[in-house]
Parts: sequence; C-alpha cells; structure tokens
Amino acid sequence: MSDKRRILHVCNWLGMGGAEKLISETLPRYVEQGFDVELLLTTDINTPLREELQKKIKVHALPYKSFYNIMAVFKIIPFLRNYDLIHVHLFPPLYFVAIAKILSGSKVPLIFTEHSTTNSRMKFSMLAIVEKIIYNQYEKIVCITERISFILECYLGKLIRNKLIVIENGVNLERIRLASPIEKNHLNNKISSNDILLLQVSSFQEPKDQKTVIKALRHLPPHIKLLLAGEGVLKKESEKLVTELGLDDRVIFLGVRNDIPNLIKSVDVIILSSKYEGLSLSSVEGLSSGKPFIASNVPGLSEIVEDCGILFDLGNDFNLATEITKLLSSEDYYKEIADKCEKKSSLYDINIMINKHVDMYQKILDK
Repeated sequence: MSDKRRILHVCNWLGMGGAEKLISETLPRYVEQGFDVELLLTTDINTPLREELQKKIKVHALPYKSFYNIMAVFKIIPFLRNYDLIHVHLFPPLYFVAIAKILSGSKVPLIFTEHSTTNSRMKFSMLAIVEKIIYNQYEKIVCITERISFILECYLGKLIRNKLIVIENGVNLERIRLASPIEKNHLNNKISSNDILLLQVSSFQEPKDQKTVIKALRHLPPHIKLLLAGEGVLKKESEKLVTELGLDDRVIFLGVRNDIPNLIKSVDVIILSSKYEGLSLSSVEGLSSGKPFIASNVPGLSEIVEDCGILFDLGNDFNLATEITKLLSSEDYYKEIADKCEKKSSLYDINIMINKHVDMYQKILDK
C-alpha cells in the first residue's frame, strides 16, 4: 500500500474556464511533488481537458449532467473516507462537499479555492448565515488575490480571517514561450497571411462580454479580424450579433482548443473584455505571449495590466478600437507594450504557486 498522502480535488467539470485549466495544469505537478492526487468531477461531461488529464491521473465523475443535482452530496460522502485532504474548486462543489462533510461527520480537512472576486450569492443577505456555515467547514480558503481575501472577510466576518490565505494563480510560462506560432492562413480559410488578428480566449458566459470586442470591429479596417476561442451558453448570441453587424467574414469562432499557447503566439493582439475576474489565467497567458495585451479596466484585470498592458473602459467598443488603432499605428509603442507585458508575466509563474500550495498541504497534513 502506498504511503503517499492522498489528496482529492473536486470540481464540477473541466471546461475551458480559468479554474478548470488551472486544475488540469497543476494536478500532475502535485503528483511530481510526491502526493497521490485524484480528481472528482460532480458531472459526467466529457471535454478535451478531461480527456487530456485522465491520461495522467485518475479522474472520477458522478453520473450527472447538471451542475446543480443535489444528489451529488450523497455520492460524495464515500469519497470523504478515502483521502487525507480534499481541495474543492468553484460553486456548487463548495456547498456539496461541505454538506457531505456535515452529514457524514467526516474529519477530513477541506480546502476551498475562491477563484472569483464576486458571486451572485452575495446579493442575498439571507444567504449570509448559510454561507458562513458552509465556509466554516473548510480548514483553509485560498484567495487568488488580496482583493478576494478582503471581500470575503467583509462578507463572512472576522471569524473567517484565520482561514484565509492568499496564493496567486500561476501559468506554465515556459509552455507558452516555447510554443510555435501557426501560420495565419492555416488558422482558418477566412484569414490571409496579411490580416491583423485579435484573439480573446474565454468561455461564452455573461461576465466575459465578447460582444464589446465584436462591436469594436465596426471601427476598425476590414483586414483586422477577431478570433474567439471557447464555448458557452452565450455563444449563439455572439454569433447572431456578428451576422447582424455584417462581420461574418471577420469573426472566427474557434470553439474549445487544446493549442492555446500556439494560438496566442500566432496573433497580433490579445484581448480580454471581462466585466470582472479573479486572477485571470487568460490574462497572464496573454501577458506572456510576447504580444500586446488589452483588457477592460475592471477588478481582477486592472491590477495585473495597469503597469504593463492597455486598459479600456468596460463595455466601450469605440474606446477599445481606439486603443487597438493606436497600438497598431506605432511599431515602437507596440514593442514597448509587448515587452512590458512579457516581463510582468514572470510574477505569475506556475512553479511559485505550486510551491505555496505544497507548503499549505504539508502544514495541514502534519497537524
């Protein structure tokens, strides 16, 4: 029998979101650090990230298609008996695992990573009592920025303060820097080698606001085209907008991709138009690409971008187009921004994050 400490990570699925990509990237690295690491998904939805990860570690999946099936709680209970530590990501696994622990009386220590600066539950004051009970089931709550730590302390009260720990997310910078670009005219038949390409990598969810980037094309010349990588419930709305604006030849929907490092090396400008973020992995990937990075001036992005990349006013497609035009009008300015972005990205090396997580795991397991 192995004497390695067993750690189970729990997430709802492995889509293209930043948290899911982080899980896929980091879990094999914890195995390299000497832990026996497995993943439990609360839904049985196949994705490219899941297929890739289960070649490296054991992945369990509950037999549900909905993220919100409360029966997941009872399926989780047996897992609590088989691991030394459980690390939970996202909602509703935050609730499911905590409730499973309460019902089972398990003593296994839990960790939760808070990946976002906000959640809709905070709007309902009556939920605050329930939230305190849930969060108090966790030994540590990992906040990926100081801002998230501050928000949670204000929301949950000072009693939660000793549970909060700030560990910023990291990216495999070497993988990105060593990636080979794809010839532009090989990316899609709508693209020629002389086109200027913009890229946004994000799921089609309400906070990501791809519509602003699409609208910005109206103010830019025809040889500037937009690539959108990702899937999600709002993709059809974006496709409809593209058609309404007569931009079908200038906007390319790439879907879920496993070659994001190659993509970001192939385009001219990286954009993220989110309404809010935690610590966006897509933004760090954009910074490390060797290309200029432009983002909306919102919490979770402004802190990363303000001293290196370019910020535009949230939802202001004309402002975004103006910044893109300025960037493409000067080779010196373009290079200056690209160099600053790449330098800033070194602060978010995945190895820094891994070492901090390993230290946290060891301290909890050695208690």
